[in-house]
Amino acid sequence: MNRWWVRPLVRTVAAVFLPVAVPLLLTLLLWALPGDPASIVCPPEACTGTEELAKRWNLDQGPMHYFASWVSSALSGDLGNSWRMQTGTPVRELVNESIPNTLKLIGLALVPILLGTVLAAVDVVNRKLDPILHLLGLFPAVILAVMAAAWKVLTYSEFGGETAALLLGAAVLGLADGAFSGAVTGTRSVASAERRQRYTGVGVLRGETELANILPNITPALAGQLRARTLHLFSGAVVVEVVLKIDGLGDLLWQAALLQDFGLVLPVATVFAVFSAILLLGQALVEGVVAVWIRWSPPGSTATVGGAS
Repeated sequence: MNRWWVRPLVRTVAAVFLPVAVPLLLTLLLWALPGDPASIVCPPEACTGTEELAKRWNLDQGPMHYFASWVSSALSGDLGNSWRMQTGTPVRELVNESIPNTLKLIGLALVPILLGTVLAAVDVVNRKLDPILHLLGLFPAVILAVMAAAWKVLTYSEFGGETAALLLGAAVLGLADGAFSGAVTGTRSVASAERRQRYTGVGVLRGETELANILPNITPALAGQLRARTLHLFSGAVVVEVVLKIDGLGDLLWQAALLQDFGLVLPVATVFAVFSAILLLGQALVEGVVAVWIRWSPPGSTATVGGAS
C-alpha cells in the first residue's frame, strides 16, 4: 500500500512541535547548568539583588513555570523584555527591527541558488564546469565574509554602506560552502536519475518533453533540497551579519548570547525555529500536493512520486 501521506504528515507534526521544543530545550539547558539561573545570567559579582532579579525575570519557580509563563505571554504577542543587552526594551521591538534585514539577506542569497536549480533542471549547465563550481563552493562563509567586510570598510568606512553590506552578505551566503554548486549538482543528480527512467522515454516518444515528465517526480526532492539550503542560509546568516555588521536576527542572537541575555536569546532562537517550521510546512505541502496530483493523473501519464530529502 502506497502511504504517500506519511511523510507530509510527519513533517507537519514536526513543524508544529518545533517552535515549542526549541524554547523548552533552551530553558531546560539554563537550569541544567551549575548554579542558580539568575546568578548564571547575571553573576553576583556583576549584579546586585540577584534574588530580586530572579523574581523580576520569573526565574524563581523552576524551569517549567518559567517556560509555561513565557509561552503564554508569547502566544499573546509579548516576547518579554531584554535583560542585559538593552535592559527593559521589549524584545518584540528588537525582533521587528531585525527581521526585515535578515529576510532581505536570505532572499537575495536564494537568487543564485534558485538560478542554479532551474539551470540544472533544464540541463543547460555543462558538466565541464563542475570543477570550477566545486572549487567555488570550497570557500567557507566566514572567510568570504571577512574579505567582504574588509572591502566594505575600505570603500564605505566602518559604519557606512548598509545596502552594500546586504548585497555582499547575500553573495557570500549564495556562493560559499557549496550553496550554488550544490544546487546545480544536487538538482542535476535528481533530474538525471529520472531522465533515465523508462516512463521518461515513453513520454518523449509520445511527443512530450523530458522536463514535463520528470518534474512531478523531482519536485518533492527539490523541495527538500531547497529547505535544507535555506536552513543553511539562516545558519550562515549569523556569521555574515556579525562580520558585516548587518542589524539582523543573527547579529541580535549573537550579541544577546555574548551578554548572556537569556530574555533575548530565547525568543530570537524561537523565531528561527518558527522560520524552520514554516519551511517544513512548505515542504510537506509540496509533497502532499504532488502526491495527490499524481494519484489523480490519468494512468500511465506519470510515474510514482520520487523520494524527498
